[in-house]
Amino acid sequence: MESFDELLRLAKAAHGHLCAGQILGVRMALLGLERLGIADPRGADRKRFITYVEIDRCATDAIAVVTGCRLGKRALKFRDWGKMAATFVEIATGRGIRVVAHEDSRALADELYPHLETERERQMKAYRELPDAALFREQWVRVAIEPADLPGSPGDRVKCAHCGEGINFGRFTHVAGERLCLSCASPQLRYWEP
Repeated sequence: MESFDELLRLAKAAHGHLCAGQILGVRMALLGLERLGIADPRGADRKRFITYVEIDRCATDAIAVVTGCRLGKRALKFRDWGKMAATFVEIATGRGIRVVAHEDSRALADELYPHLETERERQMKAYRELPDAALFREQWVRVAIEPADLPGSPGDRVKCAHCGEGINFGRFTHVAGERLCLSCASPQLRYWEP
């Protein structure tokens, strides 16, 4: 695997700028991979694990760069919980490590580096230098990975009886004997309006 600085460079290129969230994301991913014993996440080990992220911020782009997990590969899963957290899961066993950024790490950065002019500078320095235990909480977890959530082929595809759109990965429901996409079955849950 590349050096920490090279991973930051790759994260910056993918995200468009380098920030404290990018540094946290690289560190979270490295920690999670280390705990699972994943040495070559974008190579030989790429089909051994899935990553769940809980926030749609800068760290998620960095996590994707380090792990090689992508939404389009079905190896990156997004749970919109607004938390600076990620779970790295072995597919074969469902065993995972959930890594959460300590809420007080921002204040710690301010305490340690008051001589740096901006909050951004203080956080970036702290997030580069602090030990993992000062930045993150770790928890071993079990994750039940459904067959429809596994990376690989899209499986059977069906057509929604209402809108006619194709549905992959069994993401439909039966209503009055018809197979409907989730947005037709529950229009109140749509993020869009016709």
